[in-house]
Amino acid sequence: MNNNQRKVIGIGETVLDIIFKGGQPIGAFPGGSVFNAIVSLGRAGVSTTFISETGNDRIGDQVVSFLRDNGVNADLVNRCPNGQSPVSLAFLDEHNNAEYLFYKDHPHDHVDFVYPDIQPDDIVIVGSFFAVNPAVRPQVMGLLDYAHNHGAIIYYDVNYRPAHKNDVMKITPNLIENLEFADIVRGSREDFETLYRKSDPDKVYTAEISFYCKKFVYTQGADPVVVRADGNFRREYAVPETETVSTIGAGDNFNAGLLYGLIRYGITKDQLDRGLAPEEWDKLVAYAQLFSNECCKGIYNYVSKEFGEKLL
Repeated sequence: MNNNQRKVIGIGETVLDIIFKGGQPIGAFPGGSVFNAIVSLGRAGVSTTFISETGNDRIGDQVVSFLRDNGVNADLVNRCPNGQSPVSLAFLDEHNNAEYLFYKDHPHDHVDFVYPDIQPDDIVIVGSFFAVNPAVRPQVMGLLDYAHNHGAIIYYDVNYRPAHKNDVMKITPNLIENLEFADIVRGSREDFETLYRKSDPDKVYTAEISFYCKKFVYTQGADPVVVRADGNFRREYAVPETETVSTIGAGDNFNAGLLYGLIRYGITKDQLDRGLAPEEWDKLVAYAQLFSNECCKGIYNYVSKEFGEKLL
């Protein structure tokens, strides 16, 4: 397949992120974990589709028009007629790390959609609590099964936050199914401390991931990225220093950069299944870090349009 024809399809929540610094709001931007990655990929010229739901209100209007303005196909964003769009408040501390409060008023989750066109070597990205939420499990499971049967690469960003630590037992079967479907799993130290009370990347890979998925990327803020793959492969990548304005979206854009690298270097599902060479992992992580650093330079949740144009 021509790399220019490969698509990235994301499914996840949409929220309006209202960002506070020093107790005062400094901006409001459409967001959501997979949403942020998809917008950055759209800005980088990748063919993208986003599947979600939002309210039939002014925020919902803003979300849909924002996706389309950034080159993302928003035809599968379901407008919930009786609920308000979710809002999140992000409070930046002195180190520009964020603490969140979420407000959601949907009467129920359903995310009705027809399956998008998925071809071999397209990429499907799922992540965060949305990916394991029992309320939307039939839809997420259906998409993963459909993508797998159509030869897509499935990328799973665990992104499991402490706010849901009391739900771990309830969502574990869904988590394991996601790991089984995934061709690449990415997670942070915070995710695995919450899920497994483990913070050592090698122990997490050996005990919790490798049985289900052989490709594992472990991030830990300013500490090195660790990649484990196909049993014995292990490599660490130092995180470049950058002038951080906000860490909101840093992990989401790490995902976007890695997916961009898969397309840019023409890495197919068959190649992933056979195993990547060390220099291929080097290139993928370089793009992941490039996107993540770019996102941290501003208060937005995505890479800048100028950055995306330079890539083109």
